[in-house]
Amino acid sequence: MTGFAVWWGGVSGIAARQSRAFFTNPALIIPGLLFPMLFFAAFAGGLSDLTRIPGFDYAPGYTSFQYVFVLFQSSMFGGIFIGFAVARDFENGFARRLMLGAPHRSAILFGYALSAMIRAAFTIIFVTVIALVAGIDIMGSPAEVVLLYLLALLSNILGSLWALGIAFRFQSLSATPFMQIPLFILLFLAPVYVPLQLLGGWIRHVADVNPATFLLEGGRALLAGSAGPVLAAWLVIIIGGIVLGIWSLSGLRAAETR
Repeated sequence: MTGFAVWWGGVSGIAARQSRAFFTNPALIIPGLLFPMLFFAAFAGGLSDLTRIPGFDYAPGYTSFQYVFVLFQSSMFGGIFIGFAVARDFENGFARRLMLGAPHRSAILFGYALSAMIRAAFTIIFVTVIALVAGIDIMGSPAEVVLLYLLALLSNILGSLWALGIAFRFQSLSATPFMQIPLFILLFLAPVYVPLQLLGGWIRHVADVNPATFLLEGGRALLAGSAGPVLAAWLVIIIGGIVLGIWSLSGLRAAETR
């Protein structure tokens, strides 16, 4: 077998194992679906009157406005949840045996990341079906909608790489707050409830430079078929992928040393 075939065999094997564990265990599936649905119901339903605020001019409406947030939030947290799985594998000894048996260590990282993307794709489909039933208005072209879903799916990689870097370093489920809390802070310091131009005070200054802002505003622009920071959103994916890729690979090396 070629080197790539061996490497891909490791990637696909790890991804298949994690995917089987996910799709055959309701305890793993239900929280991943329930979490975004709670956000969607609470925000889109309970805060819909915010559209009456002067200056709220998002054409597709508040349900669509919040749908984009839930889309990115659920995708990125799908990556965080794979960090939980890696930490669990270290605690039960599987990950250490895997590192001893894998000829290409990077296959471990890519295998877990691929399984996270599979989870995210499943969650995105589920969330979208619920949102369509709830009556979201899609005003973007088919190409823009495809770019929206691609952008959301790729944001899962950012969450995965962040969580994997922590899981490889700490190798314990006790580190899971370090995976979740920074992402919570990042997302909720972005324009979650109202458009960026309606924010004020210190949170506006933070949101202006928050990478999550560019993802949400770019995604909302694609859904609405309007102008927005779409290019900036892609730059966040690219630059964030490079930085967090280095973070996760250095964590993998730290795990090898241990």
